[in-house]
Amino acid sequence: MDLIETLVVVGGVALLGALSVVLKTRLFPAAEDDDEREDVAEYIAMMVSVLYAIVLGLCLVSVWDNRSAASDHVQAEASALHQTYLLADALPEDRREPLREAARTYADHVVADEWPLMEARQPLGPSGWELLERLRQAGEVGDTATVSQQIAAQEVLAQLGYVDDARRSREASAQESLSPVLWAGLIIGGLLTLAFMFLFGIKRSTTHVVMVMGLAGFIAFTVLLIHQLDAPFGAVLGTNADAFTRYFT
Repeated sequence: MDLIETLVVVGGVALLGALSVVLKTRLFPAAEDDDEREDVAEYIAMMVSVLYAIVLGLCLVSVWDNRSAASDHVQAEASALHQTYLLADALPEDRREPLREAARTYADHVVADEWPLMEARQPLGPSGWELLERLRQAGEVGDTATVSQQIAAQEVLAQLGYVDDARRSREASAQESLSPVLWAGLIIGGLLTLAFMFLFGIKRSTTHVVMVMGLAGFIAFTVLLIHQLDAPFGAVLGTNADAFTRYFT
């Protein structure tokens, strides 16, 4: 969802809230004894608003933490893969190019094949793990290697261990999403907050309409923001593949 679509949705929700206030005012005009009942209604509305703010905070923290963790995993994986690529210079000459080629192939597979799957929350399959095993085999050296080359081969294995760990975490982050319980609280709480806004209260109809429009639009924007952040590898606010493309163009 791009900026124009977001503005259209937010504006549409705001207008719908304004229309609800106008219809309520015309169909159910305020009675003379509404003031006494509105004291209780204002207290209940305040409590609902506070509880809804807590739910909003929980949702935002949850999706933001998952998105930040996904970005960290991608950066760690790409950095370890790049270190593996650089360590090829310290290996025996016949092992250098196979290791570099295996690293490039793995990076290309992540960017071209796995990223669209992660955006769609689909399983990645075994291909990436097979390429990672190919990387390990390419980094092995024989008994004829010098001491320094064997040390470099051990460092290659260590870096590939970091790639392995970061890859597992990246796959897990791609499948994580906001709890359905929090989604239910987000939607129901927003509806209740808006209901209390236009069911009880302000005698000046223009002020009432503006307030409901602002609240409805802001709630819609927040829900859309949480929805976009809930896709840690989404096209709008998700983590991109720049960490890989920066090292392996």
